[in-house]
Amino acid sequence: MKNHHLFEAALLRSAVHEVIRGFGCDEEQCALIADNLVRANLTGHDSHGVGMLPRYARAYREGSLQPKASLQQTKDAGILLSLDGQMGFGQSIGRQAMDLAISRTREHGACIMALGNTHHLGRIGEWAEMAVEHGLVSIHFVNVISRPIVAPWGGSDARYGTNPFAIGIPLRSGDRFILDFATSIIAQGKTRVAYNRGASLKPGQMLDDRGQPTTDPVYGVLNPLGALLPFGEHKGFGLAMACELLGGALAGGWSVNGPADGKQRVVNGMLSILFDPSKIAQPENFEEYAQRTIAWIKASPPQPEIDRIVLAGETERDICRERTHNGIPVDTQTWQDILQSASELGVDSQRINRCAGM
Repeated sequence: MKNHHLFEAALLRSAVHEVIRGFGCDEEQCALIADNLVRANLTGHDSHGVGMLPRYARAYREGSLQPKASLQQTKDAGILLSLDGQMGFGQSIGRQAMDLAISRTREHGACIMALGNTHHLGRIGEWAEMAVEHGLVSIHFVNVISRPIVAPWGGSDARYGTNPFAIGIPLRSGDRFILDFATSIIAQGKTRVAYNRGASLKPGQMLDDRGQPTTDPVYGVLNPLGALLPFGEHKGFGLAMACELLGGALAGGWSVNGPADGKQRVVNGMLSILFDPSKIAQPENFEEYAQRTIAWIKASPPQPEIDRIVLAGETERDICRERTHNGIPVDTQTWQDILQSASELGVDSQRINRCAGM
């Protein structure tokens, strides 16, 4: 039985735009947020796409998410910036912050930008891609203040968030290197996606509420919650702590230090380092050796059942082409949750369906 809808990207974007209006956002902000969320789905990151809308609506109703907030500068030392998102939509605040950081990098050759107190920044690879589009390298350390959902390596209960990390490297060939991942073995949103689809998780990804291994995604969605495991054992745990200390304690001025408080908001802090690679190396030399390295790595004979060696960012580009052509799948439960949230925001759910082409 079919358990999902397929949407054309433009129609889904139009529908999400209508939902965002319910938060009281202006048209420009509605378009920006809708573009960001649908782009996450287009690239295969359903965990950070339109399925986040119900969570955002709950955060808004509890008074945490401030849709009309704008970016505030708290410290300015040229190439060093400290910014406060004032709990605004991360899709909007993140773009404002990156615009400013990119401008400073253009001026000085580098910028270190600390962004705190912003609601969910969405897919962090979006910000790495933004820098790459301007020919800049960027590195992003992000922490998550929400209900803890990841166990420390060797621990049996949740103590911190999924703490994403991203790097973007521009290449003149157009083959952007975009490394973007949660430091947990999977993003928390993937447990929601699996739960709504009636699917199981892979072994070794999750612990239940008693600290025992489980493949049931319910322990990442409903109480009593369990805990995701860090990727790469102690290595992923170490990188998660770097994100917590740099993105949280340093950049955000707020880091995880206790159990969940029951709130639905997702607060991110992000430390971003941007620089112009042409200020460090000869562009031609960098490109030549980058391409030599890529060609050497990708020439490795693939293992059985593996089509080819894939570098960071290639899978997203492949999925984007496929979904642009065939449509974006959204499971029926997620769509019903979005329609319910729209109604609670005062938006006609039938209008949402019409905008989506249903």
